[in-house]
Amino acid sequence: MHGNPTWSYLWRHLLARFGRDDAPPWRVVAVDHLDMGFSERTGTVRGLAQRIDDLTTVTDALGLTGPVVTVGHDWGGSISLGWALRHRDQLRGVVLTNTAVHQPSGSPAPTLIRLARLPGVLPAVTVRTPTFLQATLALANPWLPEPVREGYLAPYRGADRRAAIGGFVADIPLGSDHSSWQALQDVAQGLHTLAEIPTLLLWGPRDPVFGDVHLRDLRNRLPHARLHRFEGAGHLLPEDADVAGAVARWLVELDHRPADPTPASAPAPAVPWRPLWAALAERAEDRSVALVELANNGRQVSWSLLWQRIREIGAGLSASGVRRGDRVALLVPPGADLTAAVYACLRIGAVIVVVDPGLGLAGMSRALRSADPAHLVAVGRGLAVARAMGWPGRRIGAGPGAAALGALTLGGLARLGADVRELPAAPQPDDDAAVLFTSGSTGPAKGVVYTHRQLAAMRDALFELGVNTDAGIVAAFAPFALFGPALGAPSAIPDMRVTAPGTLTATALAEAAAAVDGSAVFASPAALRNVVDTGDVLDDHHRAALQGVTLLLSAGAPVPAALLTRTRVLMPEAQPHTPYGMTEVLPVTDVTLDEIVDAGPGDGVCVGRPLPGVQVAIAALDTTGTPSEQPGCPPGRTGEILVRAAHVKDRYDGLWLTERDSSRNPGWHRTGDVGYLDSDGRLWVQGRLAHVLVTSDGVLTPVGTEQRIESLPQIARAAVVGVGPPGVAKVVVIAETLPGSRRARMASRDLAAAVRTAAATPVAAVLVVPALPTDIRHNSKIDRTRLRHWAERVLAGGGLRRP
Repeated sequence: MHGNPTWSYLWRHLLARFGRDDAPPWRVVAVDHLDMGFSERTGTVRGLAQRIDDLTTVTDALGLTGPVVTVGHDWGGSISLGWALRHRDQLRGVVLTNTAVHQPSGSPAPTLIRLARLPGVLPAVTVRTPTFLQATLALANPWLPEPVREGYLAPYRGADRRAAIGGFVADIPLGSDHSSWQALQDVAQGLHTLAEIPTLLLWGPRDPVFGDVHLRDLRNRLPHARLHRFEGAGHLLPEDADVAGAVARWLVELDHRPADPTPASAPAPAVPWRPLWAALAERAEDRSVALVELANNGRQVSWSLLWQRIREIGAGLSASGVRRGDRVALLVPPGADLTAAVYACLRIGAVIVVVDPGLGLAGMSRALRSADPAHLVAVGRGLAVARAMGWPGRRIGAGPGAAALGALTLGGLARLGADVRELPAAPQPDDDAAVLFTSGSTGPAKGVVYTHRQLAAMRDALFELGVNTDAGIVAAFAPFALFGPALGAPSAIPDMRVTAPGTLTATALAEAAAAVDGSAVFASPAALRNVVDTGDVLDDHHRAALQGVTLLLSAGAPVPAALLTRTRVLMPEAQPHTPYGMTEVLPVTDVTLDEIVDAGPGDGVCVGRPLPGVQVAIAALDTTGTPSEQPGCPPGRTGEILVRAAHVKDRYDGLWLTERDSSRNPGWHRTGDVGYLDSDGRLWVQGRLAHVLVTSDGVLTPVGTEQRIESLPQIARAAVVGVGPPGVAKVVVIAETLPGSRRARMASRDLAAAVRTAAATPVAAVLVVPALPTDIRHNSKIDRTRLRHWAERVLAGGGLRRP
């Protein structure tokens, strides 16, 4: 069912998809409402109840007896749901795309609708002119091609053909005095009866008509529904995204799903669950130092005070209305406040939402709107930004200045919970615990959901890296700043800007190590690079503190062996490790600098062997760069990397299709990285699947070629991208040189020749830039997608502006 002012042309991709030989065996019926599309013009005003009756008349005339799946868009969603509620005996499933059944109280009606409903405006913009229709078509992203626009306009040439467009807008019930109010209420209030009906919600978040409040309302009424948000898509979702493919995939699963499935009993866990906060609770009477904040005048917090604060905030959150399962976004810099808030939320069963400020305001907005937290904790400036950006969640302030903004504060919550003796019952191991967002280096950041059991398994995996809880941890990498207390080790957070890893200096690192007698350091490659570059200013005290470090871990992006070697000058007793992992499963493998040296050169980055309890497999790439459906191939064969472990994420949040893609091999997570296992069982990472080049000479992964080019003395860093269609893509090298270039330019003849020789593969062009763009979270991962678009533009004659 289409909505207003479209017609069944909206579903042409769905009709085409189910007309293919490989399509699921479903018949598709796409209906034009009376007075809409190419249906008869009756000259009547047809309200919602009448539209539902009309649909029933059509299905009766067609002799449809089921099973039926309804698919609705815009106001076609309400009409299709009205039909579904009357025909439960025929109903097999429900699909909804950008629609609504209720306008939540306190939220304004859609702007486009309110403007069209202004006195005197309605007939002018909906009937006498095609303004409303053209405004709706303008919501498509990207812009609709002219033939498609003409297709939508075709049935509505002339005012006499557009009467129902105005009638549809007028029939939207914005108040209880409207004639269609009760019919819409009946639909909304009846949705709970569809709890056993499989439901799929497909959503375009860039919709000015049906927004987050409408999606939230639908999810509350249909909590069992699967959801996929197509980031970047908007109101005309079937035009913006592959709705047809999503529906077809969902129906395949529906056809193979028992009508009344009996859930299989889950296997007993191999290791008893130990909550993430267990180490903190066990040290509730310990007055030794648990946490030091070097950026906060060296503030020290004991284990006993930290646990007290956790209990007080947890009790205060509970007393203020935070319930188990509520999502709480935490926009607080690493430190005692964030640590206490995180563990307080986990202890009472609230789900923490962690969004890295490194995503930027636009990225944070996308992430927070997709996670849709009920509560948001932020420092004073963060509260102001949250208000200005309209981020969801009741505001809770942290740190100085928060109270002045009139927000409830962590301090106020602690005072509220100070006299509470008993906290709420602890959550269950398989309850949701956290939504952690990816870096966004290969597209919009994705929310990754972990249960309490999985977070605890991640903590246990970190022990396998050699962390010694008897000595301190220097947490210069944000994820480990939160896991330090869970590991039971005193932690120090250096004086640095957490959103800019490159601000960590050697002096700041040394002072943090001295503060907790640190023997372990966690830092990103970008942070280590600046530490090494600033090491010459260290005094004897600082050097002595760094000589006590015996374990150095650097993660977040590939770490060059040369960088690890340079860190040994500052930390001579440390064994550098570079674990491999990702937001979806961390850590996966581990390798030391000595092991990297022993492995020697290879086609990629050696990241070592899987940690205990972790399995790694390879799904081989074919000649088109497509990984096989099943893992398992000989050593040395390149393919997609698959991982199985107790600490693999539970699912992607609101990304049903993405989750299905990543977990289509039961028990395994498809990482989207490519690499190979050598004959000694070591994993070599060769890049991202999305960055694999398919040239006329075959499949090429970027990392190994980049490493060979970076071995040239005049090259600091290099990126290999493909320009042109798959199968005949041409290799382009984009490089930072030593000394650095002041502008983007074509490489000199001598440099281009040296690069081509080192690459050992045909290279079409060599470009030089002042700096390669990297992700803003780690400042380390090269943005190859951005560089590919830039190279395509340059080689098409678009000029040499820097990428």
